[in-house]
Amino acid sequence: MSAKIDEWLLEILACPKSKKPLRLDAEAGELVCDESGLAYPIRDGIPVLLVDEAREIG
Repeated sequence: MSAKIDEWLLEILACPKSKKPLRLDAEAGELVCDESGLAYPIRDGIPVLLVDEAREIG
């Protein structure tokens, strides 16, 4: 799955838990927060920024 988010949108999105910037992992179709260790899914081109929907990473 490959996801695309407009650059301007990516610049204003933040992790709801840490309030830090997110980075796009296009291959996984997720927005990743390195600070909180969470990956938020992108479904049908829409970021799902809910902590309950996030996946814990490494």
